[in-house]
Amino acid sequence: MLSRTAENMFWLARYMERAESTARLLTMGQRMAILPGAHHRDEWRSVVRATGADCHFPEGTTVTESDVVSFLMLDLDNPSSIRSCLLKARANAKSARTMLTQDMWEALNDGWRKLDSYDLSEARQQLPSLIDWVKTRVMTFRGAADSGQLRNAGHDFLRVGSALERAQMTLRLLDIKYYVLLPETEVIGGSRDHYQWTSVLHALSGSRAYHHVYGGTYTPWQITDFLMLNRLFPRSVAYCYDQLAFRLNRLAGWHNARAECNDTIEAMVTELGALDSGEIFRIGLHETVQSGLAASNRLGAEIAQAYHFG
Repeated sequence: MLSRTAENMFWLARYMERAESTARLLTMGQRMAILPGAHHRDEWRSVVRATGADCHFPEGTTVTESDVVSFLMLDLDNPSSIRSCLLKARANAKSARTMLTQDMWEALNDGWRKLDSYDLSEARQQLPSLIDWVKTRVMTFRGAADSGQLRNAGHDFLRVGSALERAQMTLRLLDIKYYVLLPETEVIGGSRDHYQWTSVLHALSGSRAYHHVYGGTYTPWQITDFLMLNRLFPRSVAYCYDQLAFRLNRLAGWHNARAECNDTIEAMVTELGALDSGEIFRIGLHETVQSGLAASNRLGAEIAQAYHFG
């Protein structure tokens, strides 16, 4: 398989996953912003911070919903905006067209310039429906890939890109809650704290799955355990790491050679498997998350090096 094609499949998946993840961040921002005192806590800045783009908004200024919708949904100058991600995903797909099924291509192509027709005022007015549209586009593409694509190296690169991006998103959402949105001491465990934690589950479509595992009780420790360590929930960090290990092992088989990325992901799986939620909080959730983000960034660079991405 050509390195260029492998890179296109890898980044196609990452851009689609990133578009959906950013849409989920906007949903979480809306839910957080309606809480009492949200304006003073600058909740919308935390959403931008989760994308790593906080430098675009000077400290000391209030970040508004308009700022975030413009920057994270519509701004073509922001390479991680939803609009930019969908355009880049389609460009990558076009370059790897022979690796896609017709249904995959149609899922990417259907209404691909939709966001071009929206100005900021219209986007804010229709934000819930636009978020649903983005999530539907990505899930339709994912379903088409799962149901029709050959299980060859191209599919593995697609799944590697998706799992890597998804793991990073789950880590960032946890970091928003515990570090950026850490409530004042007197309200830890209170109704607002509870609402913020359940908002993290909602943003990851994990509320019902969590309920099946833990019933009706919601605590920071259980939610962290679920999103970090549960190997059955497809958006947990542990599940994504397992997928990365499996797919990278298959790619090593396709190419008859292991690479540094194989050793790195095996170490990441082992290290995470040695933790429980109590240990994560003893170490510090923020510190654990930052370590995971650093490891996943290193893994991405090693994958690019192993398969000669440009």
